Amino acid sequence: MMRNELDAASWRKSSHSGPDGGDCIEVAPGFPGLVPVRDSKDPHGPVLVFPASAWVSFLSGIQVGDFPER
Repeated sequence: MMRNELDAASWRKSSHSGPDGGDCIEVAPGFPGLVPVRDSKDPHGPVLVFPASAWVSFLSGIQVGDFPER
């Protein structure tokens, strides 16, 4: 995956994000088997790319409370 592909991607922010941005991440759909993730406050910063299966496991863990809030 090339940086120009990520720059051209359609990024989505969580619907739980407030209007001021806050501590949010964005994901870019459209990359089969992969989930690119970036900090919404730094759209030109680094992008982490996870296997889709790892991303699904992470989201499942959040839903069942495996990651307590700070």
